[in-house]
Amino acid sequence: MSTGVGMSSCCLSGTLHSGTPKGHVEEIGGLQTYVSEPESKSKAKTVIFIVDIFGWELPNVRLLADIYAGHGFYCYIPDLHSGDSLPYSFLQNVEPSLKTQEQLTMVDKAKNAAIVPTTLGPWLIKHREGVSAPMLDGFVNAVRMIPGTNKIGAIGFCWGGRYAILQAHGRSMDRSGSSVEGVDAAYACHPSLVSVPADFEPVTKPLSLAMGTKDSLLPMDVVGQIQDVMATKTDVPHEIQLYEDQVHGFALRGDWSSEKDKKSMDEAVEQGKNWFEKYLS
Repeated sequence: MSTGVGMSSCCLSGTLHSGTPKGHVEEIGGLQTYVSEPESKSKAKTVIFIVDIFGWELPNVRLLADIYAGHGFYCYIPDLHSGDSLPYSFLQNVEPSLKTQEQLTMVDKAKNAAIVPTTLGPWLIKHREGVSAPMLDGFVNAVRMIPGTNKIGAIGFCWGGRYAILQAHGRSMDRSGSSVEGVDAAYACHPSLVSVPADFEPVTKPLSLAMGTKDSLLPMDVVGQIQDVMATKTDVPHEIQLYEDQVHGFALRGDWSSEKDKKSMDEAVEQGKNWFEKYLS
């Protein structure tokens, strides 16, 4: 029996980061896309960022793509929500950092919990797998056709984390019915809405996972189930790294003012960088 892990207000937690993204926007495969290039301009190691519910314009994800580009990866962030990402205002007024969560009253928590289904329910229906997966497959196909592109990795966060896992399944079909090879390696950070074991049993490509021990969307018993499934895949490179006291969204929306949170974010970047350097080279 598959265990489905749903969406909660925790997917809306986090902090906006300051800084000016260095990349540019262009249209690729019919989607508006943020592009961050390495100094060498080489597309030999390409990484596609699969965004969370706040979308491709969130400063955090663009700044993170710039960091990966600084390590030699050619980075793309496509608008997989077709201009319909959730607003940034939900970052703080739905569920803030773990430190703030601990200070909330039961009334505050109840108010936050009430916002989630009315906000996320309709959005998730509109951006369901049957719509989003073929769109992503088509984008991967378009990137593979760009001259100079060699191997492709996918990194996903929260909502996008599950789609990074699905990309690790291998071949699929895009919206036009064309066969899509999928990516060569994937990295999923605190994925949400995953089904265990259904989303993990078909994995055929190298898969790295980063999860927080205080993630309300991925409680430790579910993480244990994922570990059990992946342990049976002895022919598929994989790793699962746990980050102590980190909540959902930590790798993308952690609090830079917290030394512990910033350290976890830095380590998550290092995890992804090392994974892609190994499997995209």
